Amino acid sequence: MRSTLNRRLLLGAGLAVGMGGAACAQTAPPRALTVYKTPTCPCCDGWVAHMRRAGFTATVVVVDDLQPVRRSRGFPDALASCHTGLVGGYLIEGHVPAEDVVRLLADRPTAVGLAVPAMPLGSPGMETPQGHKDPYDTLLVLRSGAPRVFARHNQPAT
Repeated sequence: MRSTLNRRLLLGAGLAVGMGGAACAQTAPPRALTVYKTPTCPCCDGWVAHMRRAGFTATVVVVDDLQPVRRSRGFPDALASCHTGLVGGYLIEGHVPAEDVVRLLADRPTAVGLAVPAMPLGSPGMETPQGHKDPYDTLLVLRSGAPRVFARHNQPAT
């Protein structure tokens, strides 16, 4: 009788621990990132390194044209930049800081993804030896293609 009780307690405890681990795994944001870039863009490598330091596992795919990747996801050409990432069902365009991607994956808004159009100095991958930092916004790109400000960076002190 005592042996049966101990087995039941052990089985119940094991099941509880296993289910708790599964619940944690389901709530953890995805960290697998696929980055599409052209063969001649060195700043993209800087952004990939930034994302890896932030805990993302990045796979780089070199392509001659990024437009088909963006178009297949409904991303507007007007917000294009020099590389395109895909993570957790979202498109990440340009030099978006890792902290913004982490927030996107945690909040899970209804959107195509994030964009930092152009290549602002001081954004991840666009650092300068002099430390110059241009102010810029990370944009949330809605499914309609319309952007709205998601985060502001390098803003002057007021």
